[in-house]
Amino acid sequence: MKINMSHGSGGKQTGDLINQIFLKHFDNNILNRLEDAAVLDIKGKIAYTTDSFVVTPLFFNGGDIGKLAVCGTVNDISMMGAIPKYLTAGFIIEEGAEIEDIDKIALSMKLAAEEAGIKIVAGDTKVIEGHGGIYINTSGIGEIAKEGISISSCQKGDAIILSGNLGDHHAAIMSGRMEIENNIKSDCAPLTSIVKNLIESNIDVHCMRDVTRGGLATVLNEISSASSCGVEIYEAVLPISNEVKGFCSILGLDPLYMANEGKMIAVVPDNQAETALQAVRKSKYGENAQIIGRVVDGSGVTMVTTLQGSRILDVLYGEGLPRIC
Repeated sequence: MKINMSHGSGGKQTGDLINQIFLKHFDNNILNRLEDAAVLDIKGKIAYTTDSFVVTPLFFNGGDIGKLAVCGTVNDISMMGAIPKYLTAGFIIEEGAEIEDIDKIALSMKLAAEEAGIKIVAGDTKVIEGHGGIYINTSGIGEIAKEGISISSCQKGDAIILSGNLGDHHAAIMSGRMEIENNIKSDCAPLTSIVKNLIESNIDVHCMRDVTRGGLATVLNEISSASSCGVEIYEAVLPISNEVKGFCSILGLDPLYMANEGKMIAVVPDNQAETALQAVRKSKYGENAQIIGRVVDGSGVTMVTTLQGSRILDVLYGEGLPRIC
């Protein structure tokens, strides 16, 4: 069955869509009240974020737009040293979308939210003319567990830890679009376990950042600019799977600029780097973590290549960036 404009009218079909899909999957004592706004129990300082998710195809190896929406929101909250608590989700659905697809997406969101320990407490649906597209807007709230984590807090000598392999999500999305058969799977995942282990290990984390659009090189440039420092990384230790390396060589892609949805960097004092690395590696989704570089004097981002040369990693202009999600 397909979505039609009557599903957005506010009448019986709207109610059926809400009750038979969203309330079925997002069942909790706050959402089930169906109030105009959710009343939440928050203690102390909070982290708050909002985001919108558009991806083609809607379903890809390793996830879908629903999992992407939950994980993306959860990870943004977590990077501020916060424990994710509550999430809202607004769906903009084009006429012609399959109700079965919406049900699968909602189930995926439920499972991702359960893994991350976050409740979906409010939502909205709108139906518009179109050709079956689905778009999701989210907002998330988390309770701050460790204060002082900021992109501007990096210091000379700090170590930079990357939680795992680069480029998996980007390669999975492009493979789906181009109908290329391979075993590359999106890394879409919540990073709550890694953050929890870092905090509980009493690491003096200066900065955390999830590595999403624009890839590692873009994130490191943001850190360099915000902290007024230079960044030096080492090509030889960058974790990239052989399949993604092969995919990149065929299509002329650079893993340093490819999108990820389940990777992060943590910037920590050098004397805590090994302890922090072990905390990340024992976390779910952190087994391939590496110390990839240091914060240094100067500005910008430089990579020491495997041939012991030096490569400057600039931020690409818009036309040079891959459009993935």
